[in-house]
Amino acid sequence: MQRTSPSTSLAALEGRAVSAWFGSHKVLDRVSLTMPAGAVTALIGPSGCGKSTFLRILNRMHELVPSAALAGEVLLDGEDIYAPSRRLIDARREIGMVFQKPNPFPAMSIYDNVVAGLKLTGKRVSRSEKDGLVESCLSRAGLWKEVKDRLRQPGGGLSGGQQQRLCIARSLAVMPRVLLMDEPCSALDPTSTRRIEETIGELKSEVTIVIVTHNMQQAARVSDFCAFFLAEQGTPGHIVEAGPTTAIFETPQDARTSDYVHGRFG
Repeated sequence: MQRTSPSTSLAALEGRAVSAWFGSHKVLDRVSLTMPAGAVTALIGPSGCGKSTFLRILNRMHELVPSAALAGEVLLDGEDIYAPSRRLIDARREIGMVFQKPNPFPAMSIYDNVVAGLKLTGKRVSRSEKDGLVESCLSRAGLWKEVKDRLRQPGGGLSGGQQQRLCIARSLAVMPRVLLMDEPCSALDPTSTRRIEETIGELKSEVTIVIVTHNMQQAARVSDFCAFFLAEQGTPGHIVEAGPTTAIFETPQDARTSDYVHGRFG
């Protein structure tokens, strides 16, 4: 099958001096990070150091929490997604999210799950265009061959790993330029994890990927760049060190980075 290529260009994402609060509790302190276009950037670090908060800030999910506040900028190809002129729906369309727990619409068919996001963006497409989009997105998510004969069956009937790949396909359907993934394999078995990792490797030529993971072996396998977050003795989360994954794992500049990636704490 000839896969449909995304019509959008690869985009770099950059956080500049990002700080975040929940009420009076500061959880991130002036985090700056460039996530290169067409690459996988892994956010690593112990629980509670602000990785997932930073990830949610990257597509304006943080502001959904009533007590949440933030400072700094998030630039998508140099334009701040928090600028007053930028609509929330545009940020969500350009920067998709895949969550830790697979969340397909369980009663909705596999087919309808994939195209569900089109309604939210107001994009009108013909039935034939939808058919092509569903096949393309499921193929890119590594799921087409497994579900092509049961597209009208409920998405909730799939295995956990298949549901997560369905969520990836659903995110791809709106043609995002960046895909954020919050521990997408933490609830999956090793075989499903391998399939998701293969999918990530195949997708990075089409979409910029940022992934939060606690699995150091996974970070080493799938990412091109790593950022090590840490929150010490009640201080807000910050980045200790960031750079190419090989450098972070093999020649880290900070002893705390070496201790973490080699399993001495966290």
